[in-house]
Amino acid sequence: MKRDAAPAIAPANPAPAPPYNLLLTWFAFAGVLLFAAAMLWQYGIWAMLLEADPTGITMIIVAVFAAATLRCGWRSHHLCNEQASMDAWRRGLPGQTHSHIDTYFRNLLAQRPHDAGARGRLADVLAERLHGPEDSGWWVNGIQIKLGLLGKVIGFSILAIQISRLESFDPGQTQDLLKTLTGGLGIALLTTAVGLVANMLLGLQLTQLDRCADTLLADAMQFADTGLPAILAPLGADAR
Repeated sequence: MKRDAAPAIAPANPAPAPPYNLLLTWFAFAGVLLFAAAMLWQYGIWAMLLEADPTGITMIIVAVFAAATLRCGWRSHHLCNEQASMDAWRRGLPGQTHSHIDTYFRNLLAQRPHDAGARGRLADVLAERLHGPEDSGWWVNGIQIKLGLLGKVIGFSILAIQISRLESFDPGQTQDLLKTLTGGLGIALLTTAVGLVANMLLGLQLTQLDRCADTLLADAMQFADTGLPAILAPLGADAR
């Protein structure tokens, strides 16, 4: 008795992640930062930072971190639009006309099918457009560490200058002497600590952006090898 052949089952593609997950994650992270900033204001920590660091380097680091965090939010929105364009191509719909993903696929469709060199160059251009803006973000992230180290140098310089001015030790002036010496040490430690914390928090955001850009690039290159041939096939039949 001849058995009927089992029907072929097409492999199911994994469901793509919702396109705006990255932006929602950034909003949640920004909400936690705002809550922490409000708590620091409530307990007078910001006023203490202003008083303990007369150089203002601590507040400069905080301002740089806030500006870089807002830029990470803008980049998250941009990458979410690219993800939405990628999902549109997967569904067979035209993507957003101003997205890099859409430009990449349209340029691929305009190339000759077997022009491997052109495909490689287009992939390099897409990788640069997805990853390039994060290079400046990592540079700013390094600036925060450098500002913290600058504060440390200034703080220890103030400490050394105060020590060099001591000509004699008067036990009656011990309290004033300790207050003067610990001022420079406080600047050194405070700026270094704030720079390290800002560096870690901004690095977390930039790593998430890089990871999303890597995923987009991998998905686009995979779709170019597996999904675009189905689009090119009818075009080739019409040309014949």
